[in-house]
Amino acid sequence: MISKGSQRVFSIFAGLFMAISFLFSGPLDLASAQVTVAIGQNFTASTLNVDSSAVPPDPNGFAGPLHYVELINGRFSVYDKSTGSKVKTMTDLTFWNQAGLSFPSGWDVTDPRIFFDPASQRWFASQVDFDPSGTVNTNRFLLAVSATADPTGTWKALGILSDPGGNNFADFPTLGMDAQAIYLGGDMFDSNSFPVGPTLLSIPKSSLTAAPPTTNGMTWLGILNYDVRGDILQPAICLDGSDQGTVLSTSGVGVDNSGNIITNNSLVSFRIQNVTGVQKATLTAPSVLTVQPYTAPLDPTQPDNSSNLSDNDSRFSACVYEVGGVLYAVHGTQVGNRAALRWYRIDASSHAILETGTVADPVLDLFFPSIAANPAGTVVIGYNASSISTFVSSFALVGNTVGGVTTFGQPLLLKSGVASYQNTDSSGSSRWGDYSATCVDPSDPNVFWTIQEFPSSASRWSTQVTQLLTGFPTLFSSVSSNKIALSWSGTLFSLQTTEDLAHPNWSAVSQTSSTNHGTVSVQLPVSAGAFFRLKGP
Repeated sequence: MISKGSQRVFSIFAGLFMAISFLFSGPLDLASAQVTVAIGQNFTASTLNVDSSAVPPDPNGFAGPLHYVELINGRFSVYDKSTGSKVKTMTDLTFWNQAGLSFPSGWDVTDPRIFFDPASQRWFASQVDFDPSGTVNTNRFLLAVSATADPTGTWKALGILSDPGGNNFADFPTLGMDAQAIYLGGDMFDSNSFPVGPTLLSIPKSSLTAAPPTTNGMTWLGILNYDVRGDILQPAICLDGSDQGTVLSTSGVGVDNSGNIITNNSLVSFRIQNVTGVQKATLTAPSVLTVQPYTAPLDPTQPDNSSNLSDNDSRFSACVYEVGGVLYAVHGTQVGNRAALRWYRIDASSHAILETGTVADPVLDLFFPSIAANPAGTVVIGYNASSISTFVSSFALVGNTVGGVTTFGQPLLLKSGVASYQNTDSSGSSRWGDYSATCVDPSDPNVFWTIQEFPSSASRWSTQVTQLLTGFPTLFSSVSSNKIALSWSGTLFSLQTTEDLAHPNWSAVSQTSSTNHGTVSVQLPVSAGAFFRLKGP
């Protein structure tokens, strides 16, 4: 696996160590070292024909203070973060019914998105409804908000016409937020299933967190022009307290309406402004960001020598993250004859490309990526990969940004597929995805979660939820007349000691440590040794 950023080929992280003398007092931080990573919770969540009959499931989920919530096509489930145990589950239709919405007979819902907002301590979830018979071409955005930070409690939902004119249908909805508003996007189609343009809505967060939630102050920004605003508008999930209302899109999806592969070489970025004002919200002029050319990826190969697994196109299928004024985004592309990933770091204010890179493998096809980052510069990309000798499996890349350069380590296998997947539709294609989701844990920015899809049999998908424990060790020390008090953040590291740095003989500290909210502490006699270090996993 090779990851290129700023035209640099990055090295692979091999280990992490830190040493201090007991005479040192205060913090010592290896901020410039490569981030460490370990797998925490790692469990299979939902399975075709057990939890859902939908193909594909559109894996989506997010972490909250105590729970991880999975929202996929056909199923809403809540898991205890500390154990991975399922504490609540229901169909997605039941979820919306319990939140107060009803649907015409025979209608269904699809394309889930969900996230937790630390600022309001609320969950927000969305889907669209639709008529499977195709008789009715219009539909609604469905938006639900939890009453508290507990996703097992009460939710309230709103149904919002995707096209107030009643002529078009919203597909592939997107969901974003900032400090002031919640944003919904969609790809609009007419009654002949012809794409007519993207759309956006903004709703003040204060209206949605009221009791009961309302759409007061909502603005429908109309059906926009693909050539001006781009394809598949992803309003960013802003976790840095900003209120810029940033939207990012690809200028095209690497394939035309006839299915021919084409090349695109730009992104589009703009902002939604005046979202809480008396007047309606408006859009800033778009900024066109020139990037390395990209195309829609080829469908991936599987061990049965098939290449009919659909990995879609080069849209931003997963959410765009904004942290510290920087946008993090990833989409699929093609390198040689392999599906690959393209990631970006973009200045949210100036729309300038800060860094971009392509992740490709000479053997594996890589597809359906999602990305998240924390304020310390740790970046995680979750994705699927397969080859002629590898069943579709779940992977993650973990990297760190130092001095404007992002370095990714080796790919981390999260869950292996068990068979070549064949669940074909009338066109002979096996639907997969349509996306995945990766997020930062709001309780600990060094913890990430990702949800991916894998084949649990030759014709059955399952979803895998994985917790990734990352972080840099910061070792604190204080010395009294006969005691050394040491503490550090992160339970992934073990404390070692030696009396001689010139000829070190590192050994584990035998004293019992205590852990409180992720901080490990230990008290040692001065005679325990002159030097200490934290050893990473």
